[in-house]
Order: sequence, then structure tokens, then C-alpha cells
Amino acid sequence: MAQQQPAQPEGETSGGVLGVFEWLGTHFIGLFNESGEQFVGLITGILPTLIVLLTFMYALTTFIGEQRVTRAVQWSARWWITRYTVMPIIAVLMLTNPMCYSFGRFLPERHKPAFYDSAVSFVHPVTTFFPYANAGELFVWLGIANGVTQLGESTVPLALRYFLVGILVIFIRGIVTEKITAFMIKRTGRTEVFADFDREFEAAKAGGR
Repeated sequence: MAQQQPAQPEGETSGGVLGVFEWLGTHFIGLFNESGEQFVGLITGILPTLIVLLTFMYALTTFIGEQRVTRAVQWSARWWITRYTVMPIIAVLMLTNPMCYSFGRFLPERHKPAFYDSAVSFVHPVTTFFPYANAGELFVWLGIANGVTQLGESTVPLALRYFLVGILVIFIRGIVTEKITAFMIKRTGRTEVFADFDREFEAAKAGGR
């Protein structure tokens, strides 16, 4: 009588080439199973919040009026202290990433690099309280808050600090980039070119009134 072969222990794969294919098949479908679980978690977790927040901001913009929002942006563009704090915050909240950078049209050419630097640096801190503004990169904030969540603590104090530090950082970056831009304009001998840009900007702004 032939000896009965011992059964293969559960969870183990065959050896050789067949074992390699078994391992690949198991982990290939496992990847999609985990992705499906993550997707279900998003549907029952953050996605409803994103949709409601986005709808609220669109409704608020409609209620306030696009012209009033535009005037608020133009007002904040006048002074450096609001140009790199209030202006990028309004831009990111109202238009979200990446359309927020289009608010640079309210600035002369020499200030556009600094505004972009401020706005692009705020698309991560904004996700703490307004995740809809940059939902594609929400994992940055969630990764930071994960440790606090595992400890069973509230993430609100951390979110507030993250948000406020973000405002400070974009202000510093805006000022520094504006100074660097002015230095490079002067160093490369393009002072008159940007002076022409400034005159064209003022003429266009006067015509828009």
C-alpha cells in the first residue's frame, strides 16, 4: 500500500515555481481586498464630510456674491501683510487646489511668485479643518494626526496648531520670496521690464473699474 502523503499545513504554499505563483496570486488579490476596505472606509468616513463642506463653501460664495469675494481678494492684495496671509487663505478656501493659484491675476507680475509660494504652502495646513480644499493630499494631515488618534486623544488642538503654524509659514515664505524676486529682477537687469508690467497692470485695473 502506498504511504499516505501528509496534508500541507494551512497557510503554506507549495515549493518551487508553483509556490511562487501561489504566493503572487494570494497577495495580488489581497492588494485589491485591502483597497476595497479602504474605499469603504472613505465612503463611510471622510467623503461625506468633504462633499458637505464643499457644498457649504459653494453656497456661501454664491450667497456672498462672486463680486464681493473678488473685491475682498483685491483688497487683500494691496498690503504685504494681507497679501501673504488673507489672500492665499481666501484663494485656497474658495477655489481649492489647484484653481486657487488663479487669484494671482489680481497681482502685478513682481508679486505673483511670492503669492504662489504662499498659496502652495497652505494647501496642506488647510486640510486640518477644510479637507475639501485639497482632498487629494489629505493623507499628509491624516499621517500627522494618526499618532494622536491611536492614543485616543482629540486631534483638534493639534489641528489648530498645524493651521496657525501654516499661516505663519506662508507669511514668511511670501515675504522672503518677494524679496528674492525683487533682488533677481534688479540683478538680471529687468527693472524696466517689470516697470512696464506694473504700468500695464495699473492701466488694466483702472480700465476694469
